[in-house]
Amino acid sequence: MFHDVRFPTNLSFGASGGPERRTEVVTLANGFEERNTPWAHSRRRFDAGMALRSMDDIESVLAFFEARRGRLHGFRWKDWSDFKTGKPSREVSFEDEIIALGDEVTTDFELVKIYRSGEQSYTRPISKPVAGTVRIGLGSVEQQEGIDYTVDETSGIVSFAHPPSVDVEITAGFEFDVPVRFDTDQIITSAAAFRAGEVPSVPVVELRVS
Repeated sequence: MFHDVRFPTNLSFGASGGPERRTEVVTLANGFEERNTPWAHSRRRFDAGMALRSMDDIESVLAFFEARRGRLHGFRWKDWSDFKTGKPSREVSFEDEIIALGDEVTTDFELVKIYRSGEQSYTRPISKPVAGTVRIGLGSVEQQEGIDYTVDETSGIVSFAHPPSVDVEITAGFEFDVPVRFDTDQIITSAAAFRAGEVPSVPVVELRVS
């Protein structure tokens, strides 16, 4: 089960982590390599322990951990290094990403973020947009939420009141969270060790959710 609640952002701010890929590498007899991946998408891992600065922080994490029953329930996580479309230094724009083209039939579209480097790109599905941050455009014209479209913040699906015209660009900009769960059923803490500079490990891992 997924709890639609966000891990305290003041504690995720100092966490370490990022995307992980799974690549299988086979070295052939002639020295060349064959590389393949069973994963279409990366999976993110973080350690919230790096952000803990006080015993009050530890209490907050323990309360959140217990309320999620350890690894049992998922939750939202703000990845401060990657939480919005467009450049981190500027505001979200409705023209940040082209998420699809209209066909005069389809009304529901999935939010995505596109990562580009040179001629290559990766399209990441976004299932947990942040409420109130999603902006949508059609053919360079911003649309009005609640009239032209609605957003399901639990799935990342944008639904239009009327299907967009053929080949019109559907654009979007938004902030988003990562669906995660704790990657442990045990958090070991020590007040004496914490005061001496040691922090507990609090690993979290990204979830695949629909």
